[in-house]
Amino acid sequence: MKTTLKIEGMSCDHCVRQVTDTLKEIPGVKTAAVSLTEKNAVVDHEDTVTLEAMKSAVVEAGYEVV
Repeated sequence: MKTTLKIEGMSCDHCVRQVTDTLKEIPGVKTAAVSLTEKNAVVDHEDTVTLEAMKSAVVEAGYEVV
């Protein structure tokens, strides 16, 4: 299953790595492709991973999901 999150607050490659690592730490997330230019993350994950879990992780890392 793939989910796209629109993310605000990323300004550099460090931000991209932080969001990527944060999403990959969620059990059931297979891959996370984060784009600074598109301001989004495309997350490939198991059906057990909820949108709320992904949003919460990104917000906890200091970014905004819109």
